Amino acid sequence: MKILVNIDVPELAPAIAFYCAAFGLVLNRVLDDDVAELAGGESTIYLLENDRGSRCVKEPMAYRDYARHWTPVHIDFVVEDIEQAAARVLGCGAVQESEGIAWRGSKCITFSDPFGHGFCLIEFIGDGYRDGSA
Repeated sequence: MKILVNIDVPELAPAIAFYCAAFGLVLNRVLDDDVAELAGGESTIYLLENDRGSRCVKEPMAYRDYARHWTPVHIDFVVEDIEQAAARVLGCGAVQESEGIAWRGSKCITFSDPFGHGFCLIEFIGDGYRDGSA
């Protein structure tokens, strides 16, 4: 199964610049001038240009707002060196929202991108997440 990640953004060019510089992704192609396909990770990321205030959900009526918002779904970017990756994303315009924490065999720092979307940087200590007993 292939997983695609779609991220709504108010303007395509600054979003392409942020995601390529912050995460080392590359612009694969632009579709119809309002969708950018980014490659370089295990999932393909699509940036979807949608105007602020445009309808995003029919019922209940909801409209896009690119101020900082919260959703229970977010992207984790697994990195080799969390301090180096944090400096890179901050330099690209991300906002750090937490101090680093240790969690189940990982280090984690939370951020938001310049478009209000939350994401985490994760550095695994070992092979990946561990249960609470390890």
